Amino acid sequence: MHSHGMRTERMLRKASFDRHECRRNGRTGVGMKYLNDKAEDIQIAYIGGGSRGWAWTFMTDLAMEGAISGTIRLYDIDREAAKANEMIGNRLRQRADAAGKWDYRVAETLEEALTGADFVVISILPKTFDEMEIDVHMPERLGIYQSVGDTAGPGGIIRSMRTIPMFVEFAEAVRKYCADAWVINYTNPMSVCVRTLYHVFPQIKAFGCCHEVFGTQKVLAGIAERELGIEGIKREDIHVNVLGINHFTWFDYASYKGIDLFPVYKNYIDSHFEEGYEENDHNWANSTFECAHRVKMDLFRRYGLIAAAGDRHLAEFMPGDEYLKDPETVKSWKFGLTTVAWRKNQLRERLEQSRRLAAGEEEIGLQPTGEEGILLIKALCGLTRVVSNVNIPNTGSQIRNLPETAVVETNAVFERNAIRPLIAGSLPEEILRLTMPHVENHERVLKAALTTDRELVAEAFANDPLVKGRASEADIRKLAEDMLAAAL
Repeated sequence: MHSHGMRTERMLRKASFDRHECRRNGRTGVGMKYLNDKAEDIQIAYIGGGSRGWAWTFMTDLAMEGAISGTIRLYDIDREAAKANEMIGNRLRQRADAAGKWDYRVAETLEEALTGADFVVISILPKTFDEMEIDVHMPERLGIYQSVGDTAGPGGIIRSMRTIPMFVEFAEAVRKYCADAWVINYTNPMSVCVRTLYHVFPQIKAFGCCHEVFGTQKVLAGIAERELGIEGIKREDIHVNVLGINHFTWFDYASYKGIDLFPVYKNYIDSHFEEGYEENDHNWANSTFECAHRVKMDLFRRYGLIAAAGDRHLAEFMPGDEYLKDPETVKSWKFGLTTVAWRKNQLRERLEQSRRLAAGEEEIGLQPTGEEGILLIKALCGLTRVVSNVNIPNTGSQIRNLPETAVVETNAVFERNAIRPLIAGSLPEEILRLTMPHVENHERVLKAALTTDRELVAEAFANDPLVKGRASEADIRKLAEDMLAAAL
């Protein structure tokens, strides 16, 4: 019997995700007020508050939700970027169509941002796109190609080495200034970031949010519409059991109102494997982020589960002589290698957009973003109850055959002051064998960053499936040394 919905008291106690209730005179947490089905005076610290991407998404969703309000404390090493977002956010608050009313202010220090916070959002770029250019492109000298370069592969490893020390500082600051706050991470590499937070502060209430699962639900909804002749299937109505690690996540159950979607998915793949699946108005060849989902279709044929991330991410977890063997192979699978030059150009465009938004020459469009972070905050405030995918440690054996220390992605119930992870079951042996090298590398890289042991970095490179068997030991070691020297 499938155990997706089971929870045990032992698991909940061990996982320590229930937040202790703190209610005095109608107040919840440090500064929150709960009144008339609304939560007010919520204090959110935003680390990376100068973001020109995720911050605007976050602001949009906050403005569209009328049940919660409070203050956003924007902290960023780029103070001018945070100041611009302060202006953008406060301009948004004044709009008649903004249901959610939030005050935005720049925090000069981490202490100022975090003290008394109810929630902490972390959304940062570790260093700049110059370092990411090394992450992504330097391995190409050994014929090692990466489609994203921020999670797995040499790029993900070196990015981890930059990111872990920052997250050590964040965890220590949370422990000191707002130990009872919920910490929401959006930064990649997701698994390593969340693992670091718990390593430094085991009692932290941290979790990672990622939208890749939503994208796969949307693909299933579109395929179901085409195969079943049903219109208007919502992504949220595709019910799934999620298991795996971030960006290498799987469904072993997918349903739409009593319909098992596995046979539907198989039938579509049998008929459309060569062309793949493209959403309306989306074409993989015209965007560096789009794909035709042929990698996930191939993985379904090989392993029997639905791979639940974008093809660009999934390909990086597999052996390097498969989907990422060379640019021609990548093109044949109908996804792209996201160049850092493209990201730099996009940043220039966003800098100009930031200026226009801050000056009032342009307005943020209030349309649903498809993210669930605000919904999860609303649930943790006690205003609703939600089941969603989340990245947290496997301390409750959510995935039975992964280590307890691993950060896993499964469904969880979000409600007032509590996250209750659901038992997802076990990974099939073949998928487990693909997953374990990455789980092992998360531990290697964490130890490497904490002890500055460069030998462990070389070991992590050699153990990564994209690299393994693709170059000599000497060349792999030299690549690790050169990337450390250039990108830390």
